[in-house]
Amino acid sequence: MSHFEVKQSSKLQLTSYSGLALIGQCCQAAQVEAVIDPRLPVSQGMRTSDIVKSVVGLLSLGKSDFEAIEPFREDRFFKEALGLSKVPGSVWLRQRLDTKAAALRELSDELSVRLLERTEAPITAHRGYVCVDIDTFAMDNSGTRKENVSRTYQGFDGYTPIAGYLGNEGWNIGLELRPGAQHSALETEYFYERLFPRIERLVKADAPVLLREDSGFDSARLLFAKAQEKARLAALGRSFDFIGKWNPRKQDKDGWVVRAEEAGAFVKMRPGKRIAHLSLFVERAWHREKRSFRLIGKVTERTIDKKGQHLLTPQIELEGWWTTLAIPTEDVIGLYKHHGMHEQFHSEFKTDLDLERLPSGRFDTNDVILHLAAFAYNCLRLLGQVGLTGEIAPIRHPARRRRIRTVLQEIMYRAAKFAAHARRLILDFGRGVAANAAVFVMLQNRLMAAVASG
Repeated sequence: MSHFEVKQSSKLQLTSYSGLALIGQCCQAAQVEAVIDPRLPVSQGMRTSDIVKSVVGLLSLGKSDFEAIEPFREDRFFKEALGLSKVPGSVWLRQRLDTKAAALRELSDELSVRLLERTEAPITAHRGYVCVDIDTFAMDNSGTRKENVSRTYQGFDGYTPIAGYLGNEGWNIGLELRPGAQHSALETEYFYERLFPRIERLVKADAPVLLREDSGFDSARLLFAKAQEKARLAALGRSFDFIGKWNPRKQDKDGWVVRAEEAGAFVKMRPGKRIAHLSLFVERAWHREKRSFRLIGKVTERTIDKKGQHLLTPQIELEGWWTTLAIPTEDVIGLYKHHGMHEQFHSEFKTDLDLERLPSGRFDTNDVILHLAAFAYNCLRLLGQVGLTGEIAPIRHPARRRRIRTVLQEIMYRAAKFAAHARRLILDFGRGVAANAAVFVMLQNRLMAAVASG
């Protein structure tokens, strides 16, 4: 085995996270300073936009703890890459977020929308519909005394944030923290109020939008809220529909079998198994108002299991979907199945960005961290979609979307020599990484074009 001599140069400055320069340009494209500083001015000390950019920089490197900022305080590249006047310390970072959390939550959402607008981020459709997927997910913060930590639906103590993802790329256009015990449908109409204007801004007027949710959001209040949004957009000449999983609750399964038999809807799939699809219009009431909604029911009856064992009593499964789509039932079910793709986006927040356990004991501070994480996620997603799926991308297996982890490996943690000379900032990637350097240059040019556009 070779023996390596270890040296530490006093002049040579290397960085193992050159991709941070692109995050700084994403912040410029999103106009962080213009959005944050006029609304949250300071009479002395560090600008609020510097606090925001520092947190976004950390999150984009997969670091969520306040103490993670300490190694960067004397790092000139970190400061120059993000355009900071000064790098804050961990105590300063925590205190400023504690005091400005409520105001920063609203402003951080605007950053994501501006980033996607100004960079013309690709938003692709699925089967002709630009899909918006809404769901909650559990974050394990057990063993802590953080504010509003409570029992989640997955059986551990933590939080249950709600998220909204746009398009096949999974752009995050809404991410809000919730107590662990809060039901999915509770106060979700207020989440709609914030989410719907962002969808209208980001999706082209002639593109049909399809909102998809699981059975946790099955409530009359939410059905009426979505119906009102459909009517509002229809008046503007825009298309908006939804598919929401039905929660059968205390339905009489035998009664549904009888209804399917009377309609002649059963189709034999194999000996001992038959399936029926029913399309009904069901009246729902909310605040003395009544509306009819289309309900697609799926009844599955098994008298013989898949191993050929005869069952003593028939096994009956009942599923359903609320929808405003006027298309065949099989197409509606097929569109809903694609909804499961969003589970990967949840996992990227919790694992790739290391946000399973939030850093603060205060609920509002953790909430603003999550809002800024949504912006960092969109920055990384943009780098991955534009830089790692095209013809000049480094050789990898073909894909329509790259995981955040892949972006961290291929772009963010790419090592380079950093030099400042003649008022120029230089990143030298060295030999053997021509493809990575080409991607970096292409991404930088695109982001700087968005900055120059005003």
